[in-house]
Amino acid sequence: MKFLFHLVLITLAGGLYSQTEVQNVDALTFKKIMDEHKSIIIDLRTDDEIEKKGMIKSARQIDYLSKNAETKIETLNRDSTYLIYCAGGGRSEECTTLMKKLGFKHVVNLEKGFSEWKARGLETIKR
Repeated sequence: MKFLFHLVLITLAGGLYSQTEVQNVDALTFKKIMDEHKSIIIDLRTDDEIEKKGMIKSARQIDYLSKNAETKIETLNRDSTYLIYCAGGGRSEECTTLMKKLGFKHVVNLEKGFSEWKARGLETIKR
């Protein structure tokens, strides 16, 4: 009960500083959110990474290493829920910071990236 109280306080305090809700989750939680909520899945990896390893079904790509990545992200609807991932979690963590700065409402980050997704044996597709 004490833990729940602290969690609520932290959540409320976080809301005072930002309107963005960011969740850093593991692959199984990411999959559950995909299955249960209407959201947009964004793959932040390069074309080469996707060609070699595949991608999550329904994901659309914004190559976070490209020169126009930030411009593409800026054009997205800030009220939608976004599930984002990269190879290992670094780019997606940077992207959550950017999205928070831009005022996105809800961002879910696959904390250990596509590598954990594949290691868990979750479904991937070839492009």
